[in-house]
Amino acid sequence: MQYGVCNLGIVPIRLEPTDTSEMVTQAIYGDFFKVLEQRKKWSRIRFAYDNYEGWIDNKQYFEIQEDQYNLLVNSDILLSKDLIQFVSDTADNIYPIPLGSDLNCLSFLKQKFEGNKITEKSNKSNIIETSFLYLNTPYLWGGKSPFGIDCSGFTQMVYKLNGYNLLRDASQQATQGVALSFIEESEPGDLAFFDNTDGNIIHVGIIMKDNYIIHAHGKVRIDRLDHSGIYNIDKKTHTHRLRVIKKII
Repeated sequence: MQYGVCNLGIVPIRLEPTDTSEMVTQAIYGDFFKVLEQRKKWSRIRFAYDNYEGWIDNKQYFEIQEDQYNLLVNSDILLSKDLIQFVSDTADNIYPIPLGSDLNCLSFLKQKFEGNKITEKSNKSNIIETSFLYLNTPYLWGGKSPFGIDCSGFTQMVYKLNGYNLLRDASQQATQGVALSFIEESEPGDLAFFDNTDGNIIHVGIIMKDNYIIHAHGKVRIDRLDHSGIYNIDKKTHTHRLRVIKKII
């Protein structure tokens, strides 16, 4: 078994081993993984954080040893706190990294970081404040950064920044936590999930107080939430049909 860590700011993870394939998610700096299959130009990987799989360009990650991988698995929370920061190497080359980058790999990569850090789990009350860091971020299928993010990437990153693990896709996240019967039972920071006409979970957002929700739809935005679903304030119509509310924390 081989292992790797993302040593660049934001790297696309593809459905198939080609640059023209759909981006299913992203690796951001410090994300580490097992290499399940390695070809000449591409590797199929499985992230340690959420077991998500996809293909990464071999030029866009750094190979590590099994003992280093295990150290990362058992490391404490150490994340970059600002929307954009930098790491530098021994030759003073600078690499931009986005919010939520895992800094536990710095010693392996022989790099240093001098910015603000997150080092401990936060209370649930901090979830909404963190979500505002992504407000107006453009929607990007498979995105996980303040420069482009999808609905489940948004919820996953907000929870990650507060020390809580979510799976990658909305349908996977819907399997976590405890279901609530009514919106009135929810608290700010709970997750609302939405389905399509086939009954498949296709969207997720973070519940705020007073029946509002923050979610990624065109951009990370705030809309109304009622028993039918999300009411888009700009379009003055419902855009998503509510399926279930889950309390994760």
